[in-house]
Amino acid sequence: MNDENKSKSSKVKVMYVRGEEASSSRSSGNPRTGKGGRSADRKAPTDRRSSSSPRRDEASSRRNDSSSRRNDSSSHRNDSPWRTVSKRPTEQTASTQASSEEEGLTAKSYIDPEQLRRQRQEETRVYGENACQALFQSRPEAIVRAWFVQSVTPRFRETLRWLAANRKAYHVVDDSELAKAAGTEHHGGVCFIIKKQTGLDVAAWLSQAAEQDCVVALENVGNPHNLGAIMRSCAHFGAKAILVNDANLLESGAAVRTAEGGAEHVRAVTAPSFLQGLDAFRRAGYSIVTTSSHEGQPLASTTFPAKTVFVLGQEGEGLHEDTLRQGDISLSIGGTGNIESLNVSVAAGILLGEWWRQQKA
Repeated sequence: MNDENKSKSSKVKVMYVRGEEASSSRSSGNPRTGKGGRSADRKAPTDRRSSSSPRRDEASSRRNDSSSRRNDSSSHRNDSPWRTVSKRPTEQTASTQASSEEEGLTAKSYIDPEQLRRQRQEETRVYGENACQALFQSRPEAIVRAWFVQSVTPRFRETLRWLAANRKAYHVVDDSELAKAAGTEHHGGVCFIIKKQTGLDVAAWLSQAAEQDCVVALENVGNPHNLGAIMRSCAHFGAKAILVNDANLLESGAAVRTAEGGAEHVRAVTAPSFLQGLDAFRRAGYSIVTTSSHEGQPLASTTFPAKTVFVLGQEGEGLHEDTLRQGDISLSIGGTGNIESLNVSVAAGILLGEWWRQQKA
């Protein structure tokens, strides 16, 4: 580049710098000139609004996104399988629901209180670790809802995974909350709400009974702890049915917990009356064995057939006279005589154990 071009380049640069300086000088000029600061000041707010508009748009976008996320979250909560709509809809809600149905939209369901009451009658509580583990292994589909304390969750990992996969509600709570859910402090750290397993009619049981079958018939035995202990003995010695007047007796929380898992191996069998049930078993080839603390042949010298029904009554009164007359075999369990009688669950365990020994000998 020659000297002349260099000179021109330098002049251009100087003029550019001076132009900026001049503009700066005018911007900071005397406000009374009418050409300085006031003109720049009037433009400044416009410039600031123009420069801040993208930021406002970005903030507005963020607010819209946040609102959208809240709406999505609210929609997710409304669609949750654990949400129960229990409030009676208002006229406006009913109108909206009808309109939505006409448009082909899914409206919120309304649970009728009477329907909810019937559902509750079809459900029962099961608590206790062994009882709940056995129920999950046997019929997990019966579980409606579950509660756990934190300390037992490691032993219920499979149950928790299944509940989550099948959209069943479960809660990890403290001991006091679980006591409220179970209705007792003796919950063992876990409680299930389950659908009841209804009893079988005698005819239905007989149609599927095996060649070797032992049944326990309980007349007016209602103590849940005795019932639970009897179910536990039945499961241990292979008796698969219990004849009772009310199948719900075998599904009480206390009875199932005392059975320690045995309730899942025993079915309740019912008949129009207790005596009719015994008669149905007799006609099907079963031997009816009644027990008494005062009379009857000794247990040690009695041989039981492959199909046997052991009839036991409540402590104190024992079996009714009409029931005693139904017996094909009447026996007594020998002992010292220091006490009036054995606990009904203990007597059942002794009889079942002897039946099992003879069948497996």
